[in-house]
Amino acid sequence: MPKFPSSKPALARRAWGLMFQFLMRTAPERSRSLGRRGLTPNDSRALASLEAERGRTMRSLADEWECDASNATWIVDRLERFGLAERRLVPHDRRVKLVVLTSKGVKIKAELLEEFHTPPASLLRLDRSALEALNDALEKLPPS
Repeated sequence: MPKFPSSKPALARRAWGLMFQFLMRTAPERSRSLGRRGLTPNDSRALASLEAERGRTMRSLADEWECDASNATWIVDRLERFGLAERRLVPHDRRVKLVVLTSKGVKIKAELLEEFHTPPASLLRLDRSALEALNDALEKLPPS
């Protein structure tokens, strides 16, 4: 029996399934990072969308998060309660508010990214050639 499926779609499905299983198995590590800060995966996604300087409108956040404006408002309200984000008026149009990260939000976002980008122990157990092959394959994927 061959090691890999013969069709390209079946092979891609197998590779995606393996990547997805690995991400799911390692999710508790990421959840613990969030839990130590009282945050949820949704909070993490929101932090990743925001910056300290370039503000985002609620509409652009709702569009990115694929939710309605009231849900985006609830998410931003939550980040504000934690002191991670704030709404700022736009000087030339006081009807519009932009959401930005606070200095605390910048710090927490950086800490989370550092922890999330720390490779799981099981990945570090792969030999160098396997890691190089994995990197080569992943680098060929188009950027989002």
